[in-house]
Order: sequence, then structure tokens, then C-alpha cells
Amino acid sequence: MMAYTDKYWKLLIPLMKKELNKRYGKEYTKALIAKADGVYRDMLDRVDDVGEDNPMASNIYECLVVLAIWKAADGKISVSDLREMCMAILSMPVLKIVGLFVNGNKESGVRKFRKMIEKDAAWLDEHPEYKDVSWDFHIDDTKHQEGFYYHFTQCPLNNFARKEGYLEVLPVMCDVDFLTAKLMHFTLHREHTLAGGGEVCDYWYVGDDSRNTKS
Repeated sequence: MMAYTDKYWKLLIPLMKKELNKRYGKEYTKALIAKADGVYRDMLDRVDDVGEDNPMASNIYECLVVLAIWKAADGKISVSDLREMCMAILSMPVLKIVGLFVNGNKESGVRKFRKMIEKDAAWLDEHPEYKDVSWDFHIDDTKHQEGFYYHFTQCPLNNFARKEGYLEVLPVMCDVDFLTAKLMHFTLHREHTLAGGGEVCDYWYVGDDSRNTKS
């Protein structure tokens, strides 16, 4: 069970609302969002607690907002429509500002991104009580000559999706990783996801100016 907070709801719902209004109209959208609020709270009651101050916890809160909208729609929103909405939100021009802080085409950008991941991994090392339920970080500098690579062998969102029956829609959230990488001027190369039946979720980030796709 994750503690309820409306912070991520307030952040994402206005963006989701805009896309929903376009496709389904204001009246339906208003009713859907009201219904989804209760679904979101119920999901937080059932998802594994990874630690309220876990720097990765935002992934759970944000993902469940999207899943709650999809669940509350009772089949009216297809998985492909949900994917299109998420992609539209992450393609908003204002989000390009992220690339001013982390630029994967610069060594300084790769170092900065690496420090972010190492910080997340360090938090889990300092809180071993969550190691059985949170993302586990495996950074491997020997796997590729360029960029930055790591993988997970467990993911609380994958666990939740399998337990609650959301494997059909979870890949939408996995695909979001490609767009967030793009915002930082990275290309994400990925071969496996836990949601897709793989043994790991792999992340190989290379600057998007690079043509390297093998090493």
C-alpha cells in the first residue's frame, strides 16, 4: 500500500483531460475523471509499498493515474488510444526544456544522468527493507562501449499489472521511456521488458546524434 497523495494526480490530470476532451468530449471526460479518482485511490491501497521517499516512487504514482483513467473507462479507451494520448502529452514543446539540463550527446549529460540513476540505486541500498519489492538496479559498464547501460530484474509496476490484470496496458508505460529518453537527447535501445515476458527491463542510453546501435 502506497500512501495517498494528490500531487501526481493534479500534475497529470489537466494534461490527460485535454487529450480526453479532444477524443470523447467534455461531459464524458468530466464523469470519467471523477470515477477514476476512486479507482486511483483503490490502486494505491493494493500496490506494493516501495517507500514514500523512494526517488522511484513517482513512477508508481504517475503510472497509476494513467491506469486508473483506462480502468474507469470500462473499455471505451483502447490501449492504442491511451498510447497516443500519452505520446501527445510527452511531445508537448514545453517539455523540451528537460534537454537543457541533461543532454545525452555530451559527456557531461551522460555523467549527470548516470548520477541520477546511481542516486536511485543508493537509496535502495540504504533501505534494504524495500529490496524485495522495489526496482533493483544493475549498472554494467562492460556491456557497451558507448553511453550508459543498466537493467532491472524486478519492477513493482510489473508485479502489480500481473496481479491485477493490467499486462495488456502496462507496455504503454514502458514505451514512455523512449520519449523521456528523447527529451534528454538520448536514444534508448531496449531488447526486453518484464511486462513483455523478458527476464529483465534493459536500458541502454546513447546520445541521439550517435549512429551506434550495437556496441
